[in-house]
Amino acid sequence: MTLLKLDESELGPWTVLHVTGELDVMTSPEVRQRVHDAVAAGRHEIVLDLSQVFFCDSSGVGVLIAARRLLHSCHGRFRLILPARGAEAGSHVNRVLAALGVRRLFEVYPDVPSAVDDEAQPLSA
Repeated sequence: MTLLKLDESELGPWTVLHVTGELDVMTSPEVRQRVHDAVAAGRHEIVLDLSQVFFCDSSGVGVLIAARRLLHSCHGRFRLILPARGAEAGSHVNRVLAALGVRRLFEVYPDVPSAVDDEAQPLSA
């Protein structure tokens, strides 16, 4: 059984990393590496699509915070897509981010089209 599937696509200046499965101590290093690889390749606008993530632990949250910090340090942009109902308490990832008090750190969008649209507004925390 695969705990993580990671696909990458590009939409204009945005690199979209589509994460499926669990974002935990076993899988988060792969996500961290893919973000670092994208930045090293000069791509400084990254969307992490977590709409298919059904579990996230503190190591996964650590990867999200580190990615945000990395993109901020190179004057890039970092956006998240949370699972369906991401702005509501129903999303596991959203609940974890809220419980740890870090949800407000992220620009969260409901889907890829809005995340890559500079006119779209993020969902409220």
